Amino acid sequence: MAARDGDGFVMCGCGRPHWGLYGAAGLLLVRPIAAAPEVLLQLRAAWTHDGGTWALPGGAIDSHEDHESAALREAWEEAGIAAEHIVVKDVFVDDHGIWSYSTVIAHAAVEVAATAANAESDAMRWVPLDTVASFPLHPGLAASWPELVAKTLATLS
Repeated sequence: MAARDGDGFVMCGCGRPHWGLYGAAGLLLVRPIAAAPEVLLQLRAAWTHDGGTWALPGGAIDSHEDHESAALREAWEEAGIAAEHIVVKDVFVDDHGIWSYSTVIAHAAVEVAATAANAESDAMRWVPLDTVASFPLHPGLAASWPELVAKTLATLS
């Protein structure tokens, strides 16, 4: 079991390079505020793949991880949010055949503060769920967003 052995790019049939030799995972963290649920977005640092776009805290899955543990690890590394403050509700998998991105949809169990905890993030921001599409999103998140909204709303009912 090698730590951090998932780092690297994979090319798939869609013609774009994807980060994560074993796939990648991210956390769609929701503050389930009744009037206007909020989600945590990360402004990716300019030097990162698709830098300058808004995304979810996430990254490569290592060979010894499942998608949930990778997403929780990435939330800690990039946003400083501990796993014990997260309640997993659902998972959405964007499957490209040889590569996939798993979005772990979760609720914040307590009021959590998020910070840009490493150099991969320029900012972290809680935003109303219904405004996410107005941000310049990472291409993968933008493509999956309609399905993610529906799954996220289902976790709130």
